[in-house]
Amino acid sequence: MRRTPLVALALILLSLLAGCATLGAVSAWLNDQVAVTPGQLQRQLDRRFPRDFDKLGGLVTVTLANPRVSIPPGDSRLRMEFDLGLGALGGEGATSGRLALASGLRYDTATQGLHLDAPELLQFELPGSGELLRGGARGVVNSLLGELARSEPVYRLDDDLLDKLPAGRRIGDVGIEGGTVVVHLER
Repeated sequence: MRRTPLVALALILLSLLAGCATLGAVSAWLNDQVAVTPGQLQRQLDRRFPRDFDKLGGLVTVTLANPRVSIPPGDSRLRMEFDLGLGALGGEGATSGRLALASGLRYDTATQGLHLDAPELLQFELPGSGELLRGGARGVVNSLLGELARSEPVYRLDDDLLDKLPAGRRIGDVGIEGGTVVVHLER
């Protein structure tokens, strides 16, 4: 006879657990914002890299691999680091260099993603290259950063999350607050 309350309690707990994923998406918008952690950004980037980018009409190939995302304490910009390789005439370059950048983020409705906003090149190392090559390569990398900022999201918002936007609301500003990326809603 005592099994009935235990079974009922177990069913209630299972129902609550099953609804947690949906509840998380809905409750995220209750405060007119949703937070994205550096770990969430890292997982999406890990699935999309390494990548090769042809520049200068295919004369140069830039390889970006092993993305590393961080938000330094007290900073309002995202920091990203990549292993870097340059290849000439369609050849792949070994990733012997390193690239670091800092950037704000913005939301793009076309990609439903967070994109770099005004990326700044912090570090550019290409061992074994002369200063002249390094200067030319730096220009290619800056061009690549501009292209990435326009077309490649750092993070795509989940369709389920976007489907649960409150009526009359849309994605507004994106900022970095307390070590997380915060996507704000506006009317």
